[in-house]
Amino acid sequence: MTSSPETSAAKSADPVDSLVLHATDNHVAWITLNRPEALNAITPDQRERLIQHLSHASCDPGVRAVVITATGRGFCAGADLRGGPPTGGPQAGERVAGDVARMIRLGAQRLIGAVLDCEKPVIAAVNGTAAGLGAHLALACDLVLAADSAKFIEVFVRRGLVPDGGGAYLLPRLIGPQRAKELMFFGDALTAADAARLGLVNRVVPADDLEKTARDWAERLATGPTRALALTKQLVNASLDTDRTTAFAAEAAAQEINMTTTDANEGVAAFTERRTSHYRGR
Repeated sequence: MTSSPETSAAKSADPVDSLVLHATDNHVAWITLNRPEALNAITPDQRERLIQHLSHASCDPGVRAVVITATGRGFCAGADLRGGPPTGGPQAGERVAGDVARMIRLGAQRLIGAVLDCEKPVIAAVNGTAAGLGAHLALACDLVLAADSAKFIEVFVRRGLVPDGGGAYLLPRLIGPQRAKELMFFGDALTAADAARLGLVNRVVPADDLEKTARDWAERLATGPTRALALTKQLVNASLDTDRTTAFAAEAAAQEINMTTTDANEGVAAFTERRTSHYRGR
């Protein structure tokens, strides 16, 4: 994707702002990875900025949907393994027990958690290859749109690594354990069409239509009942980790909370009055 609202955003003195573009348009926050020469491999600074933008989207009433996308021919090639250790991390030869687990917990897992926990619906607009952490960044989103040229690769096994960034949590829940293990054991590239067939992608579109489709979907979500969508997201994300009794109790509690919102009252009133609902996001 080469053009989007972010490209017109004012530049900050912070150089990372040019690597993670951000703008809000029609209540949609557009977050764009902009390091195309590296296929948008994520540096620690970029990761922290992504987490920051997602956190702000959660609490900003002016944001009612989020799109994560990228420039160039890659969506995200994963974590940048060539950029050296994260700021403040151990230098080569200084690693001690617990360093790697801490780095994963505070790094890749925090990023995926920020997507899953964002209180606004998040759309991934996958414009090209999504590999490793990049694939998991896309799959953690609530809806996944992919250009027909996109590919998804569980690249970890190619490097002798264990999947991180929540991959072993996300994939079995999306496609089942057998398919997940096939992707993770072999590390083969999965085309956008095959990803859609397996259920990893909601829709595949021509590359030239990706931004327009993402915009249409995001703006449709942005006119919806924002709090109801947030509660629905919480219920669905938790559903595979809970028993029926717990899930039913959470559902009832969510309904109790949601019925205090302006949008719920508007939705019921619009139904009884036989008119179109006009939601305000609160």
